[in-house]
Amino acid sequence: MEATPTLRLRPGKERSVARRHPWIYASAIAGVSGAPGSGALVQVQSSDGRFLAWAAYSPGSVIRARCWSFEQKDRIDAQWLVARVEAAVSRRQQLQEVTSAVRLVFGEADALPGFVVDRYEDFLVVQIQAAGIEVHREVLLDALCRCTACANVFDRSDPALRTREGLEVCGGVLRGAAPPQRLCIREHDLRYWVDLRHGHKTGFYIDQRDNRRLAGQLVQQLPLRKGRAARVLNCFCYTGGFSIAAARAGAQSVTSVDSSADALALARSNAELNVLGSQSAGEKTLGAIAPASLEWVCGDAFEQLRRLRAEGQRFDLIVLDPPKFATNQHQLERAARAYKDINLSALRLLEDGGTLLSFSCSAAVNADLFQKIVAGAVIDAGVDCYLRARLGASSDHPTLMTHPEGEYLKGLLLERA
Repeated sequence: MEATPTLRLRPGKERSVARRHPWIYASAIAGVSGAPGSGALVQVQSSDGRFLAWAAYSPGSVIRARCWSFEQKDRIDAQWLVARVEAAVSRRQQLQEVTSAVRLVFGEADALPGFVVDRYEDFLVVQIQAAGIEVHREVLLDALCRCTACANVFDRSDPALRTREGLEVCGGVLRGAAPPQRLCIREHDLRYWVDLRHGHKTGFYIDQRDNRRLAGQLVQQLPLRKGRAARVLNCFCYTGGFSIAAARAGAQSVTSVDSSADALALARSNAELNVLGSQSAGEKTLGAIAPASLEWVCGDAFEQLRRLRAEGQRFDLIVLDPPKFATNQHQLERAARAYKDINLSALRLLEDGGTLLSFSCSAAVNADLFQKIVAGAVIDAGVDCYLRARLGASSDHPTLMTHPEGEYLKGLLLERA
């Protein structure tokens, strides 16, 4: 039997792997024995020859190996991979009662680094962004289809990530039928149209599920505190997830801003989908939205925030969920300025006692830095704010404690005093 190729690490570079961090950078490797190809199984050893991990080799990537397991007794074969898929799907089983859009596999957190799977109704949307996953693609897809009973698999792999991994750019139908132009999903007591082919990420911000519900709860609570319905501002609204949740909860008005006319068109359709009485005969009522309470603004959020302040407008709840401002450490300074700018503008629009939900999905901006940036905006705004909660992604996006890079979504719930 042919020996498994070995990666020998440089002295001192074994610390992170010994602490079960799943990434091994090219600069940490002293040498490679054997001739492993892209995605091949390799044994990772310390400089003195101690076993550290089993990993998938990626000769074209800066992350030269991604660890499957840190247990020497494990045998990384088809049976092992199938068991990882089944365990990941099983952990999300209870969410089927809440939603028909669930992240079933979240890469490193599910011991399948570089593999993301989202389920939308009876469609699976996958992202295959590591060499080890590419090599075992068919085994993994077979397991997914079998344990979910979904026959349709659509590939939405990020071209830039695959290129950095040294993989050929690909996408499209992998199994079954192509997704429709729009697919209707349910989330709590609401429904949303999703574009699986062209929408952001895999079509919808599944990771904000819990925070959308929180926004609705904040809107429901306001009349008890102030004796009137909430005025809501949702910037970078995309297809209106937070907006629909706030309107459904009884907001007096919801102003939604996005630079994409296509996204706003889908957001309007989402609002119509949840208007009371729009359901077919015999179907359970899922929403009750007054269309007149919704305003859709196509424009740059930075400029619109300044315009609203110039007009003297005020809001009880403001949501800031911008796109990624920093993709790497070199962009941190620019990203920090952008986050501070929008938070400063939002704080100046916030009513006394109002709430700001502010998010960052930039993995390069860690939670501590994000909080410092927002704190700087609070100081410059000259207001007093309480930090009521730190927020993150929904439960189907767990963070592996030894892989903090997986915690890409950070959020703060601030209340203006």
